[in-house]
Amino acid sequence: MCGIVGYIGDREVYPVLINGLKRLEYRGYDSAGISVLNKSLNIYKCKGKVSDLENHVKGKITSGNIGIGHTRWATHGEPNDINAHPHESMNGKFVLIHNGIIENYARLKERLEHRGVTFRSETDSEVLVNLIEYIYMKGQVSAEIAVRLALSKVIGAYGIVVMCIDEPDKLIAARKGSPLVIGVGNEEYFLASDATPIVEYTKSVIYLNDDDVAILTKDELILKTIRNDKQTPKVHHLDLDIGEIDKNGYEHFMLKEIFEQPRSILDTFRGRVSSDVKNLHLGGLFNVMPQLINAKRIIIIGCGTSWHAGLVGEYLFEDLARISTEVEYASEFRYRNPIINKGDIVIAISQSGETADTLAAIKLAKEAGALVLGICNVVGSSIPRETDAGVYTHAGPEIGVASTKAFTAQVTVLAMMAVLLGRKREILSEEQYRTLVKELTLIPEKIEKILTFNEHYKKIANLYKGANNFLYLGRGYLYPVALEGALKLKEISYIHAEGYPAAEMKHGPIALIDQNMPVVVIATKDSSYEKIVSNIQEVKARNGIVIALVTEGDTIIKNMADHVIEVPQTNVVFSTLLAVIPLQLLSYHIAVMRGCNVDQPRNLAKSVTVE
Repeated sequence: MCGIVGYIGDREVYPVLINGLKRLEYRGYDSAGISVLNKSLNIYKCKGKVSDLENHVKGKITSGNIGIGHTRWATHGEPNDINAHPHESMNGKFVLIHNGIIENYARLKERLEHRGVTFRSETDSEVLVNLIEYIYMKGQVSAEIAVRLALSKVIGAYGIVVMCIDEPDKLIAARKGSPLVIGVGNEEYFLASDATPIVEYTKSVIYLNDDDVAILTKDELILKTIRNDKQTPKVHHLDLDIGEIDKNGYEHFMLKEIFEQPRSILDTFRGRVSSDVKNLHLGGLFNVMPQLINAKRIIIIGCGTSWHAGLVGEYLFEDLARISTEVEYASEFRYRNPIINKGDIVIAISQSGETADTLAAIKLAKEAGALVLGICNVVGSSIPRETDAGVYTHAGPEIGVASTKAFTAQVTVLAMMAVLLGRKREILSEEQYRTLVKELTLIPEKIEKILTFNEHYKKIANLYKGANNFLYLGRGYLYPVALEGALKLKEISYIHAEGYPAAEMKHGPIALIDQNMPVVVIATKDSSYEKIVSNIQEVKARNGIVIALVTEGDTIIKNMADHVIEVPQTNVVFSTLLAVIPLQLLSYHIAVMRGCNVDQPRNLAKSVTVE
């Protein structure tokens, strides 16, 4: 969601803040602002892009060695200049940036108003900065104590960075449910909501835990809890290269990340497939493998694209390992009093590792006694730290808001888990097991081949860029691909699209089909092939436009469909990994042709860190 950046040291702070905000643009935002402390608090903020902020700041005072910056994704209050961050307290003692939601802000605001505090904005964040100032002035305490006492009264989630004009050599940061990373330099510190603004300055980072408070001067970092318990900072090495967060010649991050999938899938199984390509090793699950082998029930939780990956996982675990599996929206799971038994396995899937709804669902599952595993892309993020065990995807940084390589990496991990469990539970024979392991290693090469037909997908996109609706149909393993294909189109082109199990078309969606309705049918060869051929005939009988995704060499559907997209043959277990690639590119090209902001679609954020 919102992006946070801060700096204290000997550098000129303005370039650090502006470049950091540009690195964070991928998270999604509607306004931006900075504050530089240099004898006075200089605050500049406006609705719009970071480039608008740069224009707004031209000619103004920006010199200084301490400052904070923010990109806002609106929750409380519409996107405008006043509601943009940073927020200043009534008497100008404090300035604050905040990611998260203060759930009890209305009650706190009412109490402050009764004590004479006035407010300029509609945000919950301004309530927090005024609460800090009120405690600071009323109690005559230090800025640090004021921050800790204020946070003890807050219900909700936050990642905050605070400056106080009376203590001009200090930054105070705190986190609960919203990520914050500290970069450790030579007599300097960097703060950010993720590592992307930090990597060009240092590879040494500290990940704040919930209830942590960091007090930073250029020479010292003190870490404690809200309750004033001293903590020992743990410094991690940041395994991230600056080149990974650049476009490297591609027009958009999304296109770059689509084309990175052969490598990201390879990196996800690299070191986990034995050198003789006969066995799988998932070290992150070693200590919990007995529970997995004896599991009677798996619950997969996720949001958005991660939920779609979970649906593929349901097919995989039930098909290959014969374990009953359910897939739940994390955002609904915690609110419906779910039945969770001791011995259940809960698998939480998240690209960022910071998805608020998924973190809340993890907490619920752990309290109920389930074994909770994580599948995540970001090392050091909250979900790997909150779960009992798990597997990293190693997809590399994903900057585009619409997830592409994260999805295929998640499915790759789920496939490896299911294949390994299938063998250990003796559902798969040794020969079946080794055949599947071998086929997995061929997937990157097959995706490379799919990517060579990019111009073909572009031509199809050009024909239907003006469509108002799309329908996506698939069966079995390919039903989640239909959902994911429709989601990608909706997210970045703003065309209404729906994904359905192909057999469900007759139960409602068929009423929508006419000569203006493109229907994308994922129809690679599997046990339901003849059924989906019948579905295509039903669409054609109603003058629908069929864009069919088929297995190489298919002649039956080729003679029926308006357009055909071919993918190489693979085992049905891995069909998702191939079928989704052309759909990602189809969505991408349609969005570009419609003039949409592909990497930063409207109203969306990369990491949803509020519930």
